[in-house]
Amino acid sequence: MTSSLSLHSLGIGLGTRNSRGEIIEVYYPIVLREPDPSFAASVAAASAYAGGNAVCALAPATVSALVPLAPQSVQDTLRALTAARQDLTVMFIAQDSAPASIPEVYLKLHLLSHRLQKPHSLNLTGAFGVLQNLAWTNQGAIDLADLPARQLQARLQGELLEVMSVDKFPKMSNYVVPKGVRIAHTARVRLGAYIGEGTTIMHEGFVNFNAGTEGPAMVEGRISAGVMVGPGSDLGGGCSTMGTLSGGGTEVISIGRDCLIGANAGLGFPLGDRCIVEAGLYVTAGTKVLLLDKDNQVVGTRKARELSGKSDLLFRRNSVTGAVECKANKTAIALNEELHTHN
Repeated sequence: MTSSLSLHSLGIGLGTRNSRGEIIEVYYPIVLREPDPSFAASVAAASAYAGGNAVCALAPATVSALVPLAPQSVQDTLRALTAARQDLTVMFIAQDSAPASIPEVYLKLHLLSHRLQKPHSLNLTGAFGVLQNLAWTNQGAIDLADLPARQLQARLQGELLEVMSVDKFPKMSNYVVPKGVRIAHTARVRLGAYIGEGTTIMHEGFVNFNAGTEGPAMVEGRISAGVMVGPGSDLGGGCSTMGTLSGGGTEVISIGRDCLIGANAGLGFPLGDRCIVEAGLYVTAGTKVLLLDKDNQVVGTRKARELSGKSDLLFRRNSVTGAVECKANKTAIALNEELHTHN
């Protein structure tokens, strides 16, 4: 047995299996980024790990011996796992390569939601294709092929098996609730979202996986896959950000610090700091934008993508001509401190 093992990350948890014995989802109460090499080696020996990115089984009876070797922060959780009625699922990630298994995808999603990795810092190539469509119920995840029998079984017992959604991704809050956040409607935040401390997500807000907020933010609109929002920014009711999953898009959309995206507005290019997009205005990367000087005179025309990452801009639509205009933004955006300091 080697006394030292360097890993990218390590997850120890409980997997759900379908009627064919296949793992369909994993809850990791222990998630470690660059775990202590000696502890990683001990877990590897106990679970017959043979190297590479691999998922292994760990018998609960063997866990007690690992407790005193574990980092202090996870010893209590590891001790609790000795009571498991099934083998534990252990995921070893040696290198951050494209995920090849469901346990590997789930560990990377946990890393994001635990704020141990930021969006775009992990290789998630093909993750969507690795995951299965599942029924998310009041009895946990169920393979769709097993669902009719489980529904019948529940009815025969005088119970109702409630199916809340049919999707590849579960809601984050059933796995991770980060410190210092408010989420009004938990089903609208997927596992794999990165929610910075001080963020408030209201009922119409939505955050996809591999996306999220850096810090204090008000989210009443949609943060699509891959989009990151800077601290102090406000996404108004019903607004939208373009992701990279649909339409073959490859440009990463981001929103800088202290920005305001108005209600029902939209964004299709990276925004700098202290910018405003007025309510109802959707600005795509190809939108033709008239540039205005301080006297509101047109001084040029640009496609919005040419303004990517530039700060202190106000985007508006001329209510007479319908043209999209851009001028210097002199309005300071500030979030309501009372809303965000009590999360």
